Amino acid sequence: MKKEDKPFAFRGKYIFLTVFILYVILFLVGNEKVMQALQKSGGILMKILPILVVVILLTALFNYFLRPKQIAKHLGHESGYKAWMWSLTAGVVSHGPMYAWYPLLEDLRGHGMRDGLIAVFFASRTIKIPLLPIMIDYFGWVFTLILTLYVLISAIIQGLLLELFDT
Repeated sequence: MKKEDKPFAFRGKYIFLTVFILYVILFLVGNEKVMQALQKSGGILMKILPILVVVILLTALFNYFLRPKQIAKHLGHESGYKAWMWSLTAGVVSHGPMYAWYPLLEDLRGHGMRDGLIAVFFASRTIKIPLLPIMIDYFGWVFTLILTLYVLISAIIQGLLLELFDT
């Protein structure tokens, strides 16, 4: 198995182990900045932990209820325009930090999800539904609507370009 064929979870174990060992060594040195870094890392972990739990649960539910053939049918290479719309919609309604979605998308990719659809998901995340009223208040309906349409169209174009050049 080539390195690029290995799933990230396999390679991620080594990254985690390396970071963990470095933190232990630095902790033993007892530098004040190391303690601050550990406290900051712990704070970030506590903030993203609920999102990670939700993503892990969603991944488990996907694996339990959906079979790879079903995923490939709806998000794979044979999927049609509906897959693009689902990916676009999912990106707009998704919340939380982007990196929290990486495990779920990597799992879906492993079950046949197209890379172009992942690009559409990420690009369409720039539209934040809770912030739209504020944007309308500052810039008006016309500007907000046109910008939102541009973002959605460019998300589709980015996905198509990725699939075009990803051979």
